Formats: sequence, C-alpha cells, structure tokens
Amino acid sequence: MTAQNKIHIFDTTLRDGEQVPGCKLNTAEKVEIALQLEALGVDIIEAGFPISSPGDFQSVREIALAVKEVTVCGLSRAVQKDIETAAEALRHARRPRIHTGIGTSDLHIRAKFNSTREEILERAVQCVRWAKNFVDDVEFYAEDAGRTDDEYLARVVEAVIRAGATVVNIPDTTGYCLPHQYGEKIAFLVNNVPNIDRALISCHCHNDLGLATANAIAGIIAGARQIECTVNGLGERAGNTSLEEVVMIIRQHAHLGFFTGVEPRQLNPISRIVSDTMRMPVQPNKAIVGSNAFSHSSGIHQDGFLKNAQTYEIIAPEEVGVDSSKIVLTARSGRSALAYRFRKLGYDFTRDEVDVLYQKFLQVADQKKEVQDTDLQELAQVLVAIG
Repeated sequence: MTAQNKIHIFDTTLRDGEQVPGCKLNTAEKVEIALQLEALGVDIIEAGFPISSPGDFQSVREIALAVKEVTVCGLSRAVQKDIETAAEALRHARRPRIHTGIGTSDLHIRAKFNSTREEILERAVQCVRWAKNFVDDVEFYAEDAGRTDDEYLARVVEAVIRAGATVVNIPDTTGYCLPHQYGEKIAFLVNNVPNIDRALISCHCHNDLGLATANAIAGIIAGARQIECTVNGLGERAGNTSLEEVVMIIRQHAHLGFFTGVEPRQLNPISRIVSDTMRMPVQPNKAIVGSNAFSHSSGIHQDGFLKNAQTYEIIAPEEVGVDSSKIVLTARSGRSALAYRFRKLGYDFTRDEVDVLYQKFLQVADQKKEVQDTDLQELAQVLVAIG
C-alpha cells in the first residue's frame, strides 16, 4: 500500500473526550494516556485546549515534553491570544500542530458571531496566518461544516490552504449528516478546491444520530485521509467517532485499500485504561471493546460458533487484545454450549448424560440471568451421585 492510502489517526480523547461531564483528568493522568496513545500507534494526539485553563495549558506542555514521535496538537479559537498560548504550550513538542478555526455555517455566522460570510472568511485566513508564525503544521477547522453551504465551504477551504493550512478539518459538529451527505461534501471539496492537493482533509464526526463512524468512513472513501476520533467513542454529547471502530473497519474491509499505523492488539487494553482513568464505563454491547463483543448466549449462535468461530465472529478476539470468546449460558443456550462448558470444567459427559443435565440446566437457567460454573458443578455432582 502507498502512503497516499494511509489514514492518519488523530486522537482527541484528551480534548474532546475529556469534555464529557465527569471525565476531567489531571496532568499526570493525561500524560499517561498520551504515552499509551503513542504506543498504540496514533499519528496525532490532540492534547487539550491550552487557553481554557492553567491546568490544560500545563497538561499540553507536559505531553509535548513526554511524547517523542507523535504529533502533539493544541486547540484554539480564531483568536490571536488563543493561538499564542497554544504555541507556548507546544514549544517543546518535536512535532507541534496548532488546530484553529471558526464556525462556517450560516447559523453559526449569524447566531454565534453576529457576522457575515465575508468577515468569517477573513477571520479564517487571519487565524491560519497567526498560527503559521509559530508552527509549520496548522490545521484549520470549519466548525459546523456539516451544515455549511458547500460552495462557501469550498471558498473558505481554498483560502485557508492558500494562507498555509496543512490540514483542513470538515467537522460534522452536530452529527447531522447522513453518510452519503458527508461523503458528497468531502467529494465536493476534492473536486472543487483547486489547491486541495496541498492539504490533508480530516473528518471530525459527532455521534448525535449514531452515525459518526459511518460518516468518517464515508469521508475517507470520498478522499479524506485523516479521521479524528476518541477511544471508546467518548466526546461531547453523544460522543465522537470511535477510534477502535474505524481502525477495525479499515482492517476488515481491506478491499478499500486503506491502512492505519494503529496496533490492534492494544485496542482493548487502552480501552480499559481510558475507561478506568476517566471513570466512564464502556457499555457492554459497544463494538470491539464492549464486554459482550465476543460473547455468545443464543443456542443457535453458540452451536454455529463452536463448529466454526467465523460463523458469528468476523474478528478474532486475540486480534484486538481480548483473551478469548465467551460462551454464556442462559435459558436460550443449547446442548452443545452446555457440553462445551462442562468440558471446560473437566467433565466429558455422553450425549445421553447431557440430555439429562440439559433439562435440569433449563430449570436453573429459567431462574437466573446467567448460569455460572458453580451452578454447573452442582448439576454435575447430582448426575455423578445418580450414576
């Protein structure tokens, strides 16, 4: 695969992810997660919003000192003081990036800024020029690009690239777009911005309608080459594009021709670290990293899985850092799953014995959400005693 097919993974767990109520981290926690993200293989770490507080400034500064290979990014508004503060926080980074920008939708222009399209265009260019005084790598975000008129968005993108932006971020800030709409927006920029080849297009999608991951994938298919995402899909409101989901979609759909630098076996370990450190549990049915992602409880599924795991698993658990799949015994489980679990406990019952045990198992299962090994031991002892 060529470098043109690499999807740059921009992790914003420490900035957008930390905006989740209750997920505030101290500097030491942020540095530890940043080092884990570097080991994971992300390309860019958005370390924080330096102007927002002295604590965030210090965290960005310490991450810039600690991280050795990965680009460290600081967020700013299109305000000179913001940009100067971000530059100071990033002063020791080996690969610094300032991420600056402004809202471009008509709603943001009128409601937030009481401004006009022309004035916003001027501010967009100015903030990039300010940032270029400090760093070579400048990312511009067009906030609420998902609801921005395509022709105007193309004008803004062309102007900020001319001013020196190396990355143009096209956020679906409110999670409004459908995948085909977001993909068409990226394609419009690819086909209508004359200097688009001088910058990387980035997808920053929110999950308000549950479409963040789908939109990000539609974006790279249309020509974007960076995805902004968070571990466990953390982020403002309903969250951001999930890092583990986009990485595994790209791996599973190799026919798309894309690749990332992320080590997939680290996905579950870092998910647990982020969950524990941010005190934010992962929902059990979360794709890739949820506790039920490799669990099977339906008898039909269990029977097929035990014959060939690929019947119900498109990812081997070991591939993403999970020890093994789980056969969970419930009232929906069948005889093959019951026999399998007994064998795991050291009992090798005949088919007739399993038939007898299965009826007793169902009585227990109807009373409990899940039948545990201790329950199976008791059932086995009853059969042994009868025998």
